[in-house]
Amino acid sequence: MEEEKAYKGSGIFHRLLTLLNSNEIVSGILLAVVVGAIAGFGAVLFRWLLRALQTAFFSGGGDILSFMGRYYIIILPVIGGLIVGLIVYFGAREAKGHGVPEVMEAVAVRGGRIRPRVALVKSLASAICIGSGGSVGREGPIVQIGSSLGSTIGQVLHLSEDWVRTLVACGAAGGISATFNAPIGGVFFGMEIILGRFVTPRFGFVAISSVVADFIGRAFLGSQASFGTVPYSLISYWELIPYAILGITAGIVAVIFIRLLYKCEDLFDAWKIPEYIKPAVGGLVIGLIGLYSHDLFGVGYGEVPWVSQMSIDQALLGGIALQSLLALLVLKVMATSFTLGSGGSGGVFAPSLFIGAMLGGVIGTVAHNLFPGETATMGAYVLVGMAAVFSGAARAPITAIIMLFEMTLDYRIILPLMIAVVISTIVARSIHRESIYTAKLVRRGIDIRQLELSSPLKGVRVGDVMEKNFPTVLPTLTVQELINRLRRSEYNGLPVVDAEGELVGMVTDSDVEAALSRGDFTDLTVDDIAVKSLVVAYPDEYVHDVFVKLGAREVGRIPVVERANPKHMLGVLRRRNIMQAYAKAVTQKQPD
Repeated sequence: MEEEKAYKGSGIFHRLLTLLNSNEIVSGILLAVVVGAIAGFGAVLFRWLLRALQTAFFSGGGDILSFMGRYYIIILPVIGGLIVGLIVYFGAREAKGHGVPEVMEAVAVRGGRIRPRVALVKSLASAICIGSGGSVGREGPIVQIGSSLGSTIGQVLHLSEDWVRTLVACGAAGGISATFNAPIGGVFFGMEIILGRFVTPRFGFVAISSVVADFIGRAFLGSQASFGTVPYSLISYWELIPYAILGITAGIVAVIFIRLLYKCEDLFDAWKIPEYIKPAVGGLVIGLIGLYSHDLFGVGYGEVPWVSQMSIDQALLGGIALQSLLALLVLKVMATSFTLGSGGSGGVFAPSLFIGAMLGGVIGTVAHNLFPGETATMGAYVLVGMAAVFSGAARAPITAIIMLFEMTLDYRIILPLMIAVVISTIVARSIHRESIYTAKLVRRGIDIRQLELSSPLKGVRVGDVMEKNFPTVLPTLTVQELINRLRRSEYNGLPVVDAEGELVGMVTDSDVEAALSRGDFTDLTVDDIAVKSLVVAYPDEYVHDVFVKLGAREVGRIPVVERANPKHMLGVLRRRNIMQAYAKAVTQKQPD
């Protein structure tokens, strides 16, 4: 049966998957652990590579270009941009940009299939881009690295598309988890952003990958929170008003960030010079911007000896003046837009945090100066601003709330955090339809929401619409008895099961007609004319995927069997069931 190929690999993989095929839960757990471990180690190695390249560029480069004085930093992003342009252009074009949209496209359009070389090219290109001063984050590359590794495992083992998509989400969750010590946030990132849904029968496998990757990340990178906590308490319920204002402002700033980013991309796309030169030009702009503050280079937080990157920590402690907060906010938006718009490689999560931190600092400073007895210190607004801007840009409120909570380890901030994040998401969505991720896909002609609407059956499971207790026939039944059975029933085909109740084939009126056309059929039995090589469905499959199988083979019905035991029939899915499910799904999607 064709579906049995879902777990067939070659060599040792074939033997391993054959051994585990008797229990999908066991094999799923094993795959989740493997993908989580690989994603975790991938994140650790990427962090080490990034650190080494930052040393090479800012320490080694500073020594070589010492004759330029402080202006040597202008040259570093140019050199890095040129190297990145060449690597991406000749290595893997999909490694260009911030990575997450490419993973979303693979899940939505290509069944989760990502070229194996993407992990290597993305790792190198992003590490050089960030290490040389590109204003991007490390989460996009790590998500693409983990996802491509998960996809590669699924492809090597010849797994079904549903399983490949699951392993892609496992890899993304593991990458986020290991990078930010955020196992819960990693799960929600994989579900909310990569898969676009929270409800899936394989949610547990994504969680397992995230936990395994987090364990590895903590073992090698430490367990400290990404950001230091600040003293906070809700001084007055009136203070929720400034947080609401922060949410509104964050939504607006997020939209400005999205539009400026893709405006820069349009400008560079329209520029008729070789593609691999453009990141170097963007690097020149970034170098000039970096003259104002080294904190505008790289991810923008976490102390690095050769790049200050302390602005967020200083903002949390209230150590940045209002004018500097505004300048850093504007310049970070510009630096990230030029980095990615020119063809650089890196993520938008870290820049969103930086932009949100500066915005939160602005709102917090103003609020505390106006109402010192009714508001918290600036640092609390910095934390909330980080999550609010990211959520407004990514349209991922749950991920934003959970990740910022895990990155600060402070539950006391959760109420203003939720208020600002939800308001920011609503405001951003009302102004600009697409998120910073889906906007890139729409520009390529890929509308994920439209794809979902065009196939309502993608959200319907086979087990919910199949016919249970479907009548069957024994292989020993004569053809004449079968003819009588079919005439008395409403069915044009029946499953064939043996005395033990195991599925052995399917017989239809077409098979009967073929037997009649051959002449004498007195001694023929169902076993002689039944089709033994079957296409089967599983109860957790989407009806859309089964519909494709039926349409390609002109089959009117398909047995539904257990994954663990393909001989155990659970029911039958007929075309009529599919049509009924389609009509119901379309009706439910209609507006009231």
